Amino acid sequence: MNFAENANILFDETIKLYHVTDNIDSQVENPYPEGTIEADLFTKCWIDSVQWHLEDIIRDPAIDPVEALALKRRIDRSNQDRTDLVEKIDSYFRSLYADVEVLEDASINTESPAWAVDRLSILALKIYHMREQVERNDASPAHIEQCQFKLDVLLEQRVDLTTAIDQLLDDIAAGRKYMKVYRQMKMYNDPATNPVLYGKK
Repeated sequence: MNFAENANILFDETIKLYHVTDNIDSQVENPYPEGTIEADLFTKCWIDSVQWHLEDIIRDPAIDPVEALALKRRIDRSNQDRTDLVEKIDSYFRSLYADVEVLEDASINTESPAWAVDRLSILALKIYHMREQVERNDASPAHIEQCQFKLDVLLEQRVDLTTAIDQLLDDIAAGRKYMKVYRQMKMYNDPATNPVLYGKK
């Protein structure tokens, strides 16, 4: 089984584990050995699962503004954690393929492997929650039908993305493509580059 196929299984298991409690404050021990790519993928998907539900909560029109601000701050931290972890996963890939001899006519991909894997994790969450909608007993037939159509599209999208990621990794391993990772360099989180934080008048 290829990398992305394994990642899909891990992501689905992680999302199911989150929904055992379905609580944004739940703590769980990482089931994979520390320092492994599987442990990083688990953490990545757990962050995504929590953030998915934070995004649901903050859209409550009756939410208390103070609570909403606290949630927004938490989402901001979560986004930074997610970005840091994606970059860590890309470092894993760079190390994995460090000794590959790149072919003279090798090309670069539009995104790094880890950012594609990031999309795969989010896609797993979309599939899980769209399937929930399809299985609702209190929804109209029209709603169920519409959500089933969307679920079918998401499942097809996952097949395509999984195939594309594994093909990309095969190409990198064979030297047909090369990795070039640009750090996100988010300016609004950095006290040195956000004018509000460094006190620009």
